[in-house]
Amino acid sequence: MEATAMIKYARISPRKVGIVCDIIKGKDAVTAKAILENTPKAASEIMLKVLKSAVSNAENNFSMDPAKLYVSKAYADPGPILKRMQPVSHGRGFKINKRTSHITIAVKEREEA
Repeated sequence: MEATAMIKYARISPRKVGIVCDIIKGKDAVTAKAILENTPKAASEIMLKVLKSAVSNAENNFSMDPAKLYVSKAYADPGPILKRMQPVSHGRGFKINKRTSHITIAVKEREEA
């Protein structure tokens, strides 16, 4: 069984979030939380909220033990792009793309061997 949490339309580039996703993928939930709290990346603050939500969903909805949870999936899909213009010389406009992300984190219980 897998418990997921998702945030949509987060105002951060999926490329920036992907770096942090790769760091926590496969780690225990407690370790992943500690990593996110101490990582100086903009995405870590948003992902910490999503991770806490996924752990809470696992505990409350599926009666999983929070001590046995690990991050099974962590990924960021691109959302819609907000397109803006920056005025430049000779009456031209420079296009600015403000990217958004849909961030998903899934946690599973570890099977003991």
